Amino acid sequence: MHRTPRALAAILALTLTPLVSAHADPVTDQIDAGRRSYEAGDSRVAIQALQFAIAEIESQLRQQQLKLLPEPLPGWSADDPVSETGGFAAMIAGTNLARTYRNDSSGAVVQIGVTADSPLLAMMGMLMSAPMLMQTDPRNSPYTYGGFRGMMETNEDGNIKITLLVGTRILLQMEGRDGADRQMLEAYLKAIDLTDLEQALLG
Repeated sequence: MHRTPRALAAILALTLTPLVSAHADPVTDQIDAGRRSYEAGDSRVAIQALQFAIAEIESQLRQQQLKLLPEPLPGWSADDPVSETGGFAAMIAGTNLARTYRNDSSGAVVQIGVTADSPLLAMMGMLMSAPMLMQTDPRNSPYTYGGFRGMMETNEDGNIKITLLVGTRILLQMEGRDGADRQMLEAYLKAIDLTDLEQALLG
């Protein structure tokens, strides 16, 4: 059967439509689907579509936030960064980012954790504002970096932990074990842009 050029173009357009949709933005796709369902009077489907769009946005945001944690320094390797953001967990503990680094030769371990908008930050802020209270434990000492207040802890095993309050809503914690010393922790601390960290999490 002979087909006219117009008919062939129509068939080609129908064939390519799924391919175009497959590469479309999933957020805007679901927003558009939600709008169409709402206009058609199907509120339940509209809600589901918009909830999917929100979940996708949160997933994209988590991936962007994980990039705030530094790549391993020369001679180090690292696990994939992890995030716990949104939902019920965020109501209790805020936004949490974490990554573990290992020195390839010595086996020393550095762990970086970032918490934003946690209800626990108010208590930590009070502690950081009272160095005398901090020093009631001889293992603790005041610590500052880049104008931010913090605390350094050394336990009986010689492991070191640096806690830094970035602004009033972000807590940065760096813990070294298995031979990781202060210099190693501070090398990773220097690899973090604290200004970018604050703007990305609170902006």
